[in-house]
Amino acid sequence: MAKAAKEAKAEQNTARRNLNFDPLWKKLIDAKLTKTELAERVGISRTTISKMARNEPVGLEVIVKICNCLDCDVIDVLSILPEQE
Repeated sequence: MAKAAKEAKAEQNTARRNLNFDPLWKKLIDAKLTKTELAERVGISRTTISKMARNEPVGLEVIVKICNCLDCDVIDVLSILPEQE
């Protein structure tokens, strides 16, 4: 693997560690919604929900759809944690 590709992959891994969707899961509990119900209402796949459950990056369009569905702001569904060393 080329050096640039390795560096890009390392940056992606760092981004994954910093994302946290716990606020979304708490919001779903408060709204008495399951992840499957959210996926159906928003029009996203279960694969996307699974990525979020692993705190992996998803497209901004997905975040916007979720915020519109739940009538909330980005901060209510996603947090970015400090980088762990």
